[in-house]
Amino acid sequence: MRLQQPLLNNPFGRPLVLQSVEHAKGLSGDIYAVAPYPFAAVSNGMRSPDHWCEVMILHINTKYCHAIEEPQGTILRVNIGKKTPQPIADAPRMEFRYSETALTPSYFAITLNAKDGPLGTSNYRIRLEAVALPDGKSFLHLTYAYGVGLVGRLAMQTYLSTAGADKVGFTMIDTNRGEPPTYVTGVRGVVERNTMRYYLAIDSFLASQREPPAARLEQRLQAWFSAVERYPLQLHEVERADYLAMKRAEVQRQQTVN
Repeated sequence: MRLQQPLLNNPFGRPLVLQSVEHAKGLSGDIYAVAPYPFAAVSNGMRSPDHWCEVMILHINTKYCHAIEEPQGTILRVNIGKKTPQPIADAPRMEFRYSETALTPSYFAITLNAKDGPLGTSNYRIRLEAVALPDGKSFLHLTYAYGVGLVGRLAMQTYLSTAGADKVGFTMIDTNRGEPPTYVTGVRGVVERNTMRYYLAIDSFLASQREPPAARLEQRLQAWFSAVERYPLQLHEVERADYLAMKRAEVQRQQTVN
């Protein structure tokens, strides 16, 4: 198994491998991980559009998520915006089509597809695969990918030359002995950071399912922030109190706004 050694030896402090690719039409990030949850718990937790909204809202840029049933299938309405409090009307809305693309007693695959995204991006795909493992564990594969046109590349260049100028991803591109590692930057850094944020949201949600229902929201908010702070160079954005206050308000808002 080509991932066996990287899963055992990596800088993440958990059995996890992150890979990213930049190509002419867009970007993709993949995470492969061994998760400490039985397959049944992963399947019951993730094979639900409403649960996906509980996952999505943990991401610092998600302002709103609501699952609706339409004649052609289930849609997740998701507003993506700033890393600070923001009115829904000011955060671009995306519509992800939810589909269970494979299901067996020991494997499932769920795909979220969105045709259009903000700032000239398109063809978003979030795909989660899970496989049952022995000893009450599961193997997870998360893909986060999207297309970038000319407008999107220009917008990304502006971001990377201003607010994102000092941000890096997780892939080490230079590890000279005795010197600090050099990490991938640019658009690959962007996709790696977001892929990790979504994976940590899934992990935090699954862990929260072990708690009493009334305690789950607070548990996963705290868990997600603690998880991203393990990688401050890549993922630190705001202080814990600010994140928690923002997310509590956003969760409350999506209970009352359609």
